[in-house]
Amino acid sequence: MDKVNVNELLRAQAHVWNHIFNFINSMSLKCAVDLGIADIIQNHGKPMTVTELVAALPTLHPTKACNIYRLMRILVHSGFFAQQKLSHGVQEDGYVLTDASRFLLKDDPFSLAPLVEVLLDPMLTKPWDLLGAWFENNDPTPFVTAHGKTFWDNDFCDPKLVDPLNKGMASDSRLVIAALIDSYKGTFEGLNSLVDVGGNTGTVGKAIADAFPHLECTVFDRPQVVAGLQDSGNLKYVGGNMLEEVPAADAVLLKWVLHDWNDDDCLKILKQCKVAVSGGKEGGKVIIVDIVLERNEKASDEALNLMETQLLFDMAAMVALGGKQREEEEWAKLFSSAGFNNYTITPILGMRSVIEVYP
Repeated sequence: MDKVNVNELLRAQAHVWNHIFNFINSMSLKCAVDLGIADIIQNHGKPMTVTELVAALPTLHPTKACNIYRLMRILVHSGFFAQQKLSHGVQEDGYVLTDASRFLLKDDPFSLAPLVEVLLDPMLTKPWDLLGAWFENNDPTPFVTAHGKTFWDNDFCDPKLVDPLNKGMASDSRLVIAALIDSYKGTFEGLNSLVDVGGNTGTVGKAIADAFPHLECTVFDRPQVVAGLQDSGNLKYVGGNMLEEVPAADAVLLKWVLHDWNDDDCLKILKQCKVAVSGGKEGGKVIIVDIVLERNEKASDEALNLMETQLLFDMAAMVALGGKQREEEEWAKLFSSAGFNNYTITPILGMRSVIEVYP
């Protein structure tokens, strides 16, 4: 091998090493959430040195204090924290929060800390160890291979999983609906009624009901999810099975629902949604908030990172739920098969888009 070939091979080898150890980024992030590091720096109120951080970690074993800087070094590299020069004479830099840090603060309304905990819980990481075995068996998902039952069978059996999952999804919903109401308010104009299908405990439904007092909003989810939740004002809760029936309304909202399901089940859900919006006044529609996979290898670095996140979500949906993320052509095929005539896609939610589908 000549020198050029050796250098190319060494770069390729480093690429492989990087992906072998990529899980360390995720687990370091989980460790930061476990230790509450973002909250500690936030409460400190100013840049925090590693010495101050070590002193503020109440459960830290003394023999591990010398390793905190190593954890912070990878978290700074990953963009979850930053370092800032302190006043003259102070030898140490201080750690400060970044935009990403806000999503690690446990009491922030947009916090994803509960999802960091649940999605990196062994219950959801174990199926990845069996991905290769799953490709060789007849199980519907690697989750079934790992646990002997589906995610939907399992999640309500383990409060350790479902409670943080609900909290994390509620946090995500707050950000999405705030963006929708702020930048895409016209989505809800002209509507008198709306059903939030798969609306969980009603974070999105309540926000819409508050923003549009004239709009009768229904949160529709499984009976065990909405049991005990109280109707109030123009918001009510209804239990049922979206594969079998969806309450009638001018519009049906599906926020991050369809990516959980395979094409056959998505078709059943969309057909029920079409029935639900076709009985009212002209202008009924289905509003979908979901990923539309992009393919653009010449995109900017930021766009390529967004595409990578979409692809990671696709693999996550496959492994845990048997669902998938879809390209526009796949969405269009589903809409046509369900009997819809037209749709529009507006990519205004980062890696997700608003899709409006019309009967």
